[in-house]
Amino acid sequence: MKAWYTTNSEYLYKTPFGNLRKDTCKLPNGITIDDYYVNEYIDWVNAVVLTKDNQIVLVEQYRQGGQGFYLEIPAGKIEEGETDEEGILREIQEETGYTSMEKPILLGEFMVNPATQNNKIKTFLLTNAYKSVEQHLDETEEIDVKLIDFEKFGRLIRDHEIQTQLFTASAYYMAKAALSEG
Repeated sequence: MKAWYTTNSEYLYKTPFGNLRKDTCKLPNGITIDDYYVNEYIDWVNAVVLTKDNQIVLVEQYRQGGQGFYLEIPAGKIEEGETDEEGILREIQEETGYTSMEKPILLGEFMVNPATQNNKIKTFLLTNAYKSVEQHLDETEEIDVKLIDFEKFGRLIRDHEIQTQLFTASAYYMAKAALSEG
């Protein structure tokens, strides 16, 4: 296999949230794709947060793209000058008010959707979390914190009893595997 060659790129728009780029790509077999669209986003972090009582700390919020309310793990983008660990601890505390004396454990780093996006997500596990402060939300955020038994959450996902997103489901199963190994 050989990589595609980009012969031209132009931005259709740039925003603080992300950019849309249109590439012209020449494939190794000679075919040219004149309009291959790439969404450029900042890398994200997310975390499975567990209390000492084995409760998973989730955030429920409205998601315009999905037109509904979703239970998710805390997540967000890294701010300038932050390490990934600092960023996820900040996001957890802002969204949930929870923290831990434990260091976040990196479960994995993945491309979000390499077919059309350029960003990665790093998934962490934070154990022995406890409520330390009140939420500190952005003016556009309205988030309810929910605690659910960690083992029960897997059944809720499998039985479609909750609405969640792919990152939460995959992070849950990565955390479950890491905890059973350790």
